[in-house]
Amino acid sequence: MAETLTVTEVVRHFAEYVNRVAYRRESFVLVRGKKAIAELRPLPTGRRLSELPGLFASLPHLSTDEAGELAADIDSAREELARTEVRDPWRS
Repeated sequence: MAETLTVTEVVRHFAEYVNRVAYRRESFVLVRGKKAIAELRPLPTGRRLSELPGLFASLPHLSTDEAGELAADIDSAREELARTEVRDPWRS
């Protein structure tokens, strides 16, 4: 829940509130005359899902040989995993 502050309070201690938003990820609702007029909150971090295709396109591509080696490594790991006995970590 965001803390409610008057605009006057925020103006007097602006740097403090900006730091609390930036470093503590706190949010504040600013009021003027008992009416909420704005919100001071951290921006969302990370990327949007819509940016994912562009991100994948920007990554370096494997050569045909590298792709073949990766596929062989994955197959080998799967075979080894299939041969490994699964142990219940909760069993005493």
